[in-house]
Amino acid sequence: MGHDHAHTSQTNRARLSLAIGIVATVLVVEIIGAWLTGSLALLADAGHMFSDLAGLLIAFAATVVAARPATDRQTFGYRRAEVFGALLNGLILVGVAISVTVGALTRLLGADGGEVRAAPMLVVAAIGLVANLAALLLLRPAASTSINMRGAYLEVLGDTLGSVAVIVAAAVILFTGFEQADAIASLLIVGMIAPRAFVLLRDVVRVFSESVPVDTDVAEIRRHLLATSGVVAVHDVHVWAITSGAHVFSAHVVVEASVLSGGGSGALLDALSSCLAEHFDVDHSTFQLEPAGHAEHEDNPHL
Repeated sequence: MGHDHAHTSQTNRARLSLAIGIVATVLVVEIIGAWLTGSLALLADAGHMFSDLAGLLIAFAATVVAARPATDRQTFGYRRAEVFGALLNGLILVGVAISVTVGALTRLLGADGGEVRAAPMLVVAAIGLVANLAALLLLRPAASTSINMRGAYLEVLGDTLGSVAVIVAAAVILFTGFEQADAIASLLIVGMIAPRAFVLLRDVVRVFSESVPVDTDVAEIRRHLLATSGVVAVHDVHVWAITSGAHVFSAHVVVEASVLSGGGSGALLDALSSCLAEHFDVDHSTFQLEPAGHAEHEDNPHL
């Protein structure tokens, strides 16, 4: 398991390195393009691209820190560094959404909407779209296994959709002369950024508050454990996540007297751990085996 996680971290760092190179290159292109064309939507997309770059750099740093081994002070290792990285990514997205909204409303409500050069704006946006699609293909395989990588993936996804919005706005201006389409596209970009920021920050809060992972059914886990031969009752159940995909479980398990007296504790622990690993994707489980009546002596027992 440790080897698999280390290999995954190395793969994620490689993917992030390539994505960082792509995003940094396109960021420069979009900033120059926004300056040459006068496009607020392109500038907004560049601002989002800058947040992407910052987020990817944070995500890369988090994967390096998360790969450090556990110590006596950090007994679960540093894997939660990925969650801190996701938190910073979410806050960056919120900041970009606010700043773009202010700029777009100022242009829409102002007397001068600003002159926009649609043709070069379209070319730059198309370059950004191709680059973002390439970055998405790099990050997508890891987005389902790491909250940190999912944060990076969502940022690039938002910027990909932003590039599409800029392309549409440029086409509208080019063929109709409706320059307010530029500011409207900026607000559409905000509409795509804000929900993703909310989802990412919500997931971070769930991890930090040690809530039960959304894809985990505690009642179902309890039913599986009770169905194991030798188990009488299960209480003091706790399920939480160190980071995305790294679930931790602990419980007190009341067992038949013959299990404890007959030396069957080891086999039962193996069965319980295997059950959680195979059916609920829990890679770290701890069980306290107890004789009947032991719970009466515990402080603050609960289900």
